[in-house]
Amino acid sequence: ELRQFPSLRVEVKNAAFESLEKMREESRRATIQLVEMEWCYLTVDFFRKIPQDLEKGGNATQSIFDRYNDSYIRRIGSNVLSYVNMVCGSLRNSIPKSIVYCQVREAKRGMLDHFYTELGKKEGRQLGTLLDEDPAIMQRRVSLAKRLELYKAAQGEIDSVVWSK
Repeated sequence: ELRQFPSLRVEVKNAAFESLEKMREESRRATIQLVEMEWCYLTVDFFRKIPQDLEKGGNATQSIFDRYNDSYIRRIGSNVLSYVNMVCGSLRNSIPKSIVYCQVREAKRGMLDHFYTELGKKEGRQLGTLLDEDPAIMQRRVSLAKRLELYKAAQGEIDSVVWSK
């Protein structure tokens, strides 16, 4: 829809880029925090289960090095790999949500605030320049707006006469 207004399109693009850039660092911090939350979670449950698994399958009289045979080490590796794959899947879903929440949503709000304050200050001529409208189209729009106001005034007059009877 902005193709017909090249200057406005450039202004919107610049405002969008500026708003996204402002929120980039917050988005990065939130993403790192998500990864750190998942990273820290492994130590609690996973390492509690290792001694229990050892007691189930190992011989208490053996040295600690003999108890950790290849199959046991492979089982630990498999558990860690399963956990890492689960975390990667979770992060694949969470990180885009975090970016949209932290960066895109806030950038949209910032961009709307920017246009509200910046465009609200501009006068009719400046807005016309920003829209790059064909002067004939602009004149037609202005005349149609005046005609609309006349119709509204006429409707108000008609309503006042009808209601007064």
